[in-house]
Amino acid sequence: MNTVIDAHDLVRIYDKKTIPVYALNGVHLHIERGEFTAIKGPSGSGKTTLLNILGGLDKPTAGYVEINGTNITRLKGNELIDFRLHNIGFVFQSYNLIPVLTAKENIEFIMLLQKKPAKERDVRVRELLQQIGVADKANKRPSELSGGQQQRVAVARALATKPQFILADEPTANLDSVSAGHLLDMMAQLNKEENMTFIFSTHDQRVIEKARRVITLEDGKVVNDTAPAKLMHSSHSG
Repeated sequence: MNTVIDAHDLVRIYDKKTIPVYALNGVHLHIERGEFTAIKGPSGSGKTTLLNILGGLDKPTAGYVEINGTNITRLKGNELIDFRLHNIGFVFQSYNLIPVLTAKENIEFIMLLQKKPAKERDVRVRELLQQIGVADKANKRPSELSGGQQQRVAVARALATKPQFILADEPTANLDSVSAGHLLDMMAQLNKEENMTFIFSTHDQRVIEKARRVITLEDGKVVNDTAPAKLMHSSHSG
């Protein structure tokens, strides 16, 4: 078994002083390498909170998250920033590209933070631009790209450092159906060819249909966790 994420009994409470609101209430989760998993549920079910905690962007009120054996809940300040930088890729609903940078520079940005040599950055960026199908847009700024192209660049940026996994929060929310379809196909291909682990939080039926495992949250609890039978690998016993 190759567990990438082990989340144990996660609780996240907001407004502790007045009325406690349980955004998460005792969530256990194991994610194996190479999963293509969707987390779904109504608004307020805790999807984004869960993603933020798995990505180290937020801390649980109780419980802990281990990523490849490292308890990230215990990491402080710069340790945590450094760990995220080298292990986790993020894709956001609003793309979050840096407006003054070109597509190429946006993808390269995280590798600059990691102090990777110029040659290595260049090769990786070129490879990714090709892979995501926007090689001809390398020198365009986000404002010159369509929503679908911006989101592809955002995925490439997340992939640039070969992270342990990618967390994608509603990545298709701002895209038309054709762009969303292309983006999902691209991510499914990366998942298959590079064994890249993807975890989505989503309302989008197209994402849910493509996922090989669907986790349903309601009121901060996991109420369902299924892998479609036809896609179950013999190695997956649960």
